[in-house]
Amino acid sequence: MKLVEGRVAIVTGAGRGLGRAHALMLAKHGAKVVVNDLGASAAGIGTDASPAQDVVDEIKAMGGEAVVNGGNAASFTDAKGMVEQAMDTFGNLDIVINNAGILRDRMMVNMTEEEWDSVVTVHLKSTFSVSHHAANIWRSQSKAGTQPDARIINTSSHSGLYCNIGQANYAAAKAGIASFSIVTARELQRYGVTVNALCPRATTRMTEGLREWSEEALNNRKPDWTAALATYLASPDAKDISGRVFETWGYGFTIAESWQHGDTAPASLDPNEIGEGLKVAIGNSKKNAGLNLGEWLDP
Repeated sequence: MKLVEGRVAIVTGAGRGLGRAHALMLAKHGAKVVVNDLGASAAGIGTDASPAQDVVDEIKAMGGEAVVNGGNAASFTDAKGMVEQAMDTFGNLDIVINNAGILRDRMMVNMTEEEWDSVVTVHLKSTFSVSHHAANIWRSQSKAGTQPDARIINTSSHSGLYCNIGQANYAAAKAGIASFSIVTARELQRYGVTVNALCPRATTRMTEGLREWSEEALNNRKPDWTAALATYLASPDAKDISGRVFETWGYGFTIAESWQHGDTAPASLDPNEIGEGLKVAIGNSKKNAGLNLGEWLDP
């Protein structure tokens, strides 16, 4: 039996890149897939039905089952329709992979309100919207006596964890998704739902051109590495894995550990007495991610 045989999945942003890899990998291992994509540019401009349709055609060509959804995952109404389409077409929903995203990179002082809002909306609101409507289905099933074995797999980013400059909007959204995943893992456990997040280190149209990569690095940045982990997490075998954030690429799957307590400075109600102890505590604590560049840059 295939790893996710008969399970029903929604993948947002599935027309290209990571989303396409997720959809194809899930289908290869037996899942029925709702392939969602607006077909917009990497900056979120325009629409095109063909990328999602092409993925559906690929899945059907290899003997799988899939349907196109052209809705906007960041629309609360469209997200509900996406979940309803899965239920109406395939009779159930087991897996949600929230992958839709765009880039509008700019230094914060030059960033427009629209550039901030669009990136946060596409990444963070779409993750909430689809998860919300799916979770309501699973909660209803659980309360009716049929406990789901369901999965939400979200897409965070290294930028959210390690803070690339020029990506304040993107990093804020992706860090939010990591925290959202941990919180909802706790909330949905009672309904038979696991929630995890992936931080892919992959070469897609959103990351092409950022720098030159060696052939080895390109191979280890193929989206299929991340899709393989997502498909495993979507399987019944991963029912006890929840609330985790994974850094993913061909060099390995690393568990990202959450914020940790550093040193503590003595508290004081007098601001004049705070500085000396605070500076000592800061000196005894690890620097924030990204400030020690040599500790996290790619090999």
